[in-house]
Amino acid sequence: MQPPGPARRDAAEDAQWSRPECQAWTTTLLLGTCLLYCARVSMPVCAVSMSQDFGWDKKEAGIALSSFFWGYCLTQVAGGHLGDRVGGEKVILLSASAWGFITAATPLLTHLSSAHLVCVTFSRILTGLLQGVYFPALTSLLSQKVRESERAFTYSTVGAGSQFGTLVTGAVGSLLLDWYGWQSVFYVSGGLTLLWVCYVYRYLLSEQDLILAVSVLVQGLPVARDTRVPWRQLFRKPSVWAAIVSQFSAACSFFILLSWLPTFFKETFPGSKGWVFNVVPWLVAIPASLFSGFLSDHLISQGYRTITVRKLMQVMGLGLSSVFALCLGHTSSFYKSVFFASASIGLQTFNHSGVSVNIQDLAPSCAGFLFGVANTAGALAGVVGVGLSGYLIETTGSWTSMFNLVAAISSLGLCTFLLFGKAQRVDLSPSHEDL
Repeated sequence: MQPPGPARRDAAEDAQWSRPECQAWTTTLLLGTCLLYCARVSMPVCAVSMSQDFGWDKKEAGIALSSFFWGYCLTQVAGGHLGDRVGGEKVILLSASAWGFITAATPLLTHLSSAHLVCVTFSRILTGLLQGVYFPALTSLLSQKVRESERAFTYSTVGAGSQFGTLVTGAVGSLLLDWYGWQSVFYVSGGLTLLWVCYVYRYLLSEQDLILAVSVLVQGLPVARDTRVPWRQLFRKPSVWAAIVSQFSAACSFFILLSWLPTFFKETFPGSKGWVFNVVPWLVAIPASLFSGFLSDHLISQGYRTITVRKLMQVMGLGLSSVFALCLGHTSSFYKSVFFASASIGLQTFNHSGVSVNIQDLAPSCAGFLFGVANTAGALAGVVGVGLSGYLIETTGSWTSMFNLVAAISSLGLCTFLLFGKAQRVDLSPSHEDL
């Protein structure tokens, strides 16, 4: 028999991090997210140079860029469920050790065969598979360990690592690209990830915890926590579907811009400095992400309804950001393009304090699983969206079609969330039909 509701809440509160623990883990996970994106955006930053070396056209470059998402979409649900089951921090550490190694080994894999596109595609699929568990496991971890009143700021702070990692790779990666070639970008990002894994293993996790996690992953050993997912109850709720569609739209729009913006600037403004367009948008996005989390928690503490705040964040993250994305396709000025790109990327970080936290509002006990479902939808759309963008650009000869696609996808998610989004915890008790 399960303990009554108040007893379960007391147990959950006891399991939450103390303030020093929360600060230590927030900083560590911020760095982990940063390194995840360093590895992820190595390919977009190096795509032009690799295309020149290997003779790829836009369609082939689109295959290489989108291949990451082929693997990324396959492990989202598993990552979230494992995070709910064995602890998100353990899932994150085990996957990071593998994706760090694969990233560092990517340049070496291209020497295994003359079929360079096949080798790079295989490497990126593996990287996507391994990174796919990260954000669902992170969502599970924060929903269990962070107080509800601090959740938006914590999530947005950790989420800022995605912009910080893209910024670091854009700045340092551009220099490495010019000085040592594209191979050095993969070596450095993969190597730094492995160093982070060593730090977390030594200072923040016990060996016994990792052994248990590996046992569950390899042998499927049972653990004490009830891990059944209430599928039927979850997917009968319109608010759950609203969160899934909104997360799908946010992820897909972000993936398209992340993958193609470096190439857009490189080809549209060939005389421009790579460090400018690879750095400035992400430099803007970091304080924007932190501000969105602070603003969200502050408004809720001032008495505004939680769902009102979540929807406001989505208006900024999906609505206003897509307006600036559209502007990118209708200007010939480099400085205006950098401004529009910075505004669009910066405003997209408001999604961290909107739908990403809304998933934790709805079902904290299985937030990792639910986020995995939503992000799988986004990753699948990313596969299609990134590849389709390359096809549209190649066939139309214009970048406007790509930005129109981003705006259309964003509008779908925003309208769905505004109509059906809620913030109350959903009732997951079995209905009479399920008994």
